[in-house]
This record gives sequence, structure tokens and C-alpha cells, in this order.
Amino acid sequence: MGEYGISAGQLVAVVWDKSSPVEALKDLVNKLQGLTGTEGHVSVENISQLLQCNFDIILSGIVPGSTAVHSAEVLAEMARILRPGGCLFLKEPVETDVVNNSTVKTASKLCSALTLSGLVEVKELQREPLRPEEVQSVQEHLSYNSDSLLSVHITGKKPNFEVGSSSQLKLSVTKKPSSEKPALDPAAAKLWTLSANDMEDEGMDLIDSDELLDAEDLKKPDPASLRAASCGEGKKRKACKNCTCGLAEELEKEKSEAKKSSQPKSACGNCYLGDAFRCASCPYLGMPAFKPGEKVLLSNSNLHDA
Repeated sequence: MGEYGISAGQLVAVVWDKSSPVEALKDLVNKLQGLTGTEGHVSVENISQLLQCNFDIILSGIVPGSTAVHSAEVLAEMARILRPGGCLFLKEPVETDVVNNSTVKTASKLCSALTLSGLVEVKELQREPLRPEEVQSVQEHLSYNSDSLLSVHITGKKPNFEVGSSSQLKLSVTKKPSSEKPALDPAAAKLWTLSANDMEDEGMDLIDSDELLDAEDLKKPDPASLRAASCGEGKKRKACKNCTCGLAEELEKEKSEAKKSSQPKSACGNCYLGDAFRCASCPYLGMPAFKPGEKVLLSNSNLHDA
């Protein structure tokens, strides 16, 4: 029993199932009670009804002759009833070869299942061949027959915290260095400073900004030269979005002129004044006076009569 690290005063749980021999279970419990002493306690738990909690050590499948198989739900319950920092020791028959849809897992899959249940420091302790009574128990209780079975001992430890627990983080906050402006060099500051007296000093060489422009710079550029290479190209002229070259205004002007030209032209020039100044065949006859250039819609009947 020394390999399980059981000492006086600890709470130990022995998990059994239907494959555990009764006499072997009683003998194991008596040995464990001698190790825990009067201050400790050994509890016998059924693998399908794990009720108590806060155990220091859980032994599952350790009963000689037992061939318990631990599902993911059972391993999660064992991790739940362990106290933080407690250890789980289990023994289970495993396959040495990967078999699809097998009720018996491989050793690597069993270690992965322990890790997924929330345990840490999961490791394999020992492998040994099955004894004849264990082979018979696998065939009887698991209805499984294979020549590649081994018995593996695996341990895992519960982290030193419960699920959902919280702790305040101690962050070392360093003060940011003060953002002080570097001191100015007096000589450099004087070099870039001009006073009113400097402006009137004849010895001060000042440059007139207008002298930097030549005749070409003063010419007004041609609007066509400001357009992009692809601006207005193609069969249909179209201004770019946010046009700045003047093409948008030019197209708008052409559009308004086209609207004006689409209106019927007056032969006498007096159509807008009213019926008193219109000809007998005037298409606007019968319509009120309107302003020159104003768009007037003519119905089909007016155009037909005209």
C-alpha cells in the first residue's frame, strides 16, 4: 500500500463495482484502515453512486480480481469528489491494439480521459498481464474476449482549486516616466527667432516669397490638363466621384441645355405671354402664361390638335 502514499488521518475512498470480489474488498479495506488510523476514515463507494466528497485519495479498480471500466462520466464524478490536491489511483484492463467500437480503451485514451475530467499530472505507473481470474471477469462482466489485454495502473491529481473559484491577481504596475519636454538650446532658439528690429535691419537677408515664382507659375492652368488620363474616356462620358477637374459641371451644363432644346420652339416668340398673343395653331393655346425658359409639359391631345 505504500505506492499510494496513504498516511494517518486521511480520508480514503475505495470504489467497487459488480466485478469486485467481496472478500478481497473487505481485506483491502482492513489494510487501509490500519494505515489511516483512528483519525482517518476509509469509505467504500459504488462506482455508479459516488455521493460523498473531499477525499484525499480515491482507489478505483484496485480490488484484486476487479476489472472495472471507467467511463468519462465516472471519471468526472471522481474528480468532483476529490478535494483540491487529492490523488486518484485506478487500475483498468486496456487494449494494446486499437480496436474500433471497443468497450475497452487503450492506455493512451484512458490517460486522455483522465485529463479531460479535470485532473493534472496524469501518468501511467505500471503495466502487467491479466491474471486468470481477471481474464475470466472481463469475459463475464464485460462480455469481451481478446488476447491483447493488459492491466494498467494510472494516477492523476486534482488541481489545488475548485471549479469556479476565483483569485485576485497581483499586478505590478510601474509608473510611467513623466513626459517632460527636453530643454531647448538657447542658441538654436535664437537662430529661429525674428523680432521687429530684425525686420527693419538692412543687414538682415530676407527672401521675398513672390520672387520664388516665375511667369509659368502665374499662368492659369488649362482645365483639360487637370483631368486624369482616364477621365471622360469611352463612348459615354462620365465624371468621377468627387470630380475636381470641372467635367461634372460641364456635363451638368450640357444636360440643362439639352432639356431646354427639347422644349417646343415658338415661331413668334410670344407664346409665354398668354392666349391673347398666341397664334391660332400655337400648341400652348388654352394654357396659362409662363415665364420665358420655364419647362411646360404638353399633353398628347394638345400636340395632336396642333
